[in-house]
Amino acid sequence: MSVLERYEPLIDDVEAFYSACERPLPAAVRVNTIKTTIERAQAALSEADIPAEQTDWNPELFILPETSAGGNWPYVHGWLHGQEEVSAIPARVLDPQPGETVWDCCAAPGSKTTQLAALMDDTGRLVATDNNMGRVSALRSNAERLGVTNLAITIEDSRNHSLKPFGGEEYDRTLVDVPCSCEGTIRKNPDVLEEWSYEHVEGTAGVQKGILKRAVQATREGGSVVYSTCTFAPEENEAVLDHVLDAESCQMVDFDLPLDSRPGVTEWQEQRYDESVTKAKRIYPHLNDTGGFFCAKLEVTG
Repeated sequence: MSVLERYEPLIDDVEAFYSACERPLPAAVRVNTIKTTIERAQAALSEADIPAEQTDWNPELFILPETSAGGNWPYVHGWLHGQEEVSAIPARVLDPQPGETVWDCCAAPGSKTTQLAALMDDTGRLVATDNNMGRVSALRSNAERLGVTNLAITIEDSRNHSLKPFGGEEYDRTLVDVPCSCEGTIRKNPDVLEEWSYEHVEGTAGVQKGILKRAVQATREGGSVVYSTCTFAPEENEAVLDHVLDAESCQMVDFDLPLDSRPGVTEWQEQRYDESVTKAKRIYPHLNDTGGFFCAKLEVTG
């Protein structure tokens, strides 16, 4: 059985799924509203003679020809940032507000971090954590190019992050976009399937549970936590949510997403999960011509 065959029971149109997985992924950029406006960025692309198609669900995202995504002056000057379309989902779902204290606990290389900063109008306090020094260097470089100033970076394992790092102040919102087996990225990285192993999925799921638990613990009562991955594996998605729902004071909440998606699953290979995980959203490549993705939103209840 191939890696993708194991997910056929979860997919309503298997033929369309496989067909989408074999097509190259469209290149996308996000307008950096810290430095410019959507209209100015669109005009700059037009002046550079680069065709750009604005996405229906997020006006800040444009689909460009692959060869033009990073090789243009608006990108170099920090007006644009290369970001896969589904990668822009978690920050939008978290919906951080200006002036809040927000934690991005798996931050590097910074696409979602810098998107959070823009949504916060570059105000408040944004803490970005990663344990990989090389990736943190990329995070710093991207933040500087995009003009982010409300950012503090910590280099550590997020599972050990201080619960109240700022004089007893908890986070208002936390983004948990965890490292995963990355099956949903096959349209841009087909080699990921050759490197896949069930042992890796199991080991990664253990780390994901620890990170999500810490995120819930570090977020104030009534605050929001968004959990996301780019994998189809229920072991890394619904099973992680089920574990943390049982271990911590939190609950799943509904959220709107103007993209076609499927609900989280409650049964997988003789395992049953909390019924509320159906509030999570699974995005398969054939539904919106994107990469594969998983996103869930929780509210901290105590």
